[in-house]
Amino acid sequence: MSFSGEDGRDRHTRVHTRSSPGFLERLGETMGGMAVGVALFFLSFYVLFTNEGRAIRTASSLDEGLARVVTLHPDVYVDPQNNGQLVHLSASLRTAQPLYDPNYRVSVHAVKLKRNVEMYQWVEYQESRDYTENGETKTETTYTYNTEWKSELINSRNFDKEIGHVNPSAMAVESVTVVAPDVWVGHFSLSEGLIDQINNFQTLSLSALSVTDPFLTVYEDYFYHTANPRRPEVGDVRVSFSYAGLSGEGSFPGPAQKVSVVAMQKEDKLMPFKTKSGDTLEILYLEELTAEEVFAREHQYNVMKTWALRAGGWFLMFLGISLTMRIFYTLVDWVPVLRELVSVGVKLFAVCVSCSLSLLTISVGWLFYRPLLAALIAAVALLPVLVTQRSQSREETPVTTTECGTITRSGKSLSQRQKNQPR
Repeated sequence: MSFSGEDGRDRHTRVHTRSSPGFLERLGETMGGMAVGVALFFLSFYVLFTNEGRAIRTASSLDEGLARVVTLHPDVYVDPQNNGQLVHLSASLRTAQPLYDPNYRVSVHAVKLKRNVEMYQWVEYQESRDYTENGETKTETTYTYNTEWKSELINSRNFDKEIGHVNPSAMAVESVTVVAPDVWVGHFSLSEGLIDQINNFQTLSLSALSVTDPFLTVYEDYFYHTANPRRPEVGDVRVSFSYAGLSGEGSFPGPAQKVSVVAMQKEDKLMPFKTKSGDTLEILYLEELTAEEVFAREHQYNVMKTWALRAGGWFLMFLGISLTMRIFYTLVDWVPVLRELVSVGVKLFAVCVSCSLSLLTISVGWLFYRPLLAALIAAVALLPVLVTQRSQSREETPVTTTECGTITRSGKSLSQRQKNQPR
């Protein structure tokens, strides 16, 4: 172990030496990677196929919801005739009383109030590089230690060098999120699922608050459990607050948040609405939107999610094929030139096969809903195979032998072609 840097306490380097793995050891590692590759390969089919069914089901549910939704006026009282119907409502959030933190005497009229606690701690960073020396493989790891504010507790016992970098075993104050028990939009109370969607947290400014606790210092919207916030020590704690969904008219720190909700009316409650496709509609946006705008955004989100899962499924398939085919790379890794050629070939093969199989899987997912589109996608997926077979058929020309021993190709003898050549 050697030390480097201006302060040896904060940085040191350790070198680990290991013998170069033999062929059987590398082969064993490759076989383990192949097993993982096979699992990823089959997992990709599941992700791609189920994603198409989910996308189609969600699109059908959104179309059904748009056709059935009833827009309510925010000032109109609950109408029993709409019980069981899908309704749309735009109005301000409302709660019965403000949320309060007794430890720091912070009060906010909002749906959620979050206490964020951070502690000044040692943090270990690692940088490693591998190199070969005297026929041995060595790993040089540099460990660097910095002091930072962290919201999670860092266990210094896992450090490579704990001496001089010891963190406390617990925080003096814990982080917590308080949620209002009852939230209304207009004359309707929201379900837990709708309340969970209110997550537009904003930092609470502490400049307007008066602090009388002698053990606390307010600096840049933080409560500091230290006398000098600009020079903290390991173990010092600072606390900030954030809120989501303002729900008080004309109160600190601002007016009530206006939202748009699409859900099922059940008396004076807004609950999940189950569609014929089997999905549930329980939508909340933190702005005023019409019913058409709400469903248009949900369609857009569904498309984005569908393409993201398609890309993820393709990547899983590509990674699975690459790991499965790595056996060829291991067999020739002792020849540098051949090793590079095989590596490029395996990657190209994995890209082509994963693209084709992904498109085929997607087309199967659409088969029962849009057969023509499924056939088109399948044709595109099989295009690389058809082009390859056609190019091979052109290269392989028929060869025959006549009675006099003249070899003919494509219906014309060599002697005839020689006669046609200019002299």
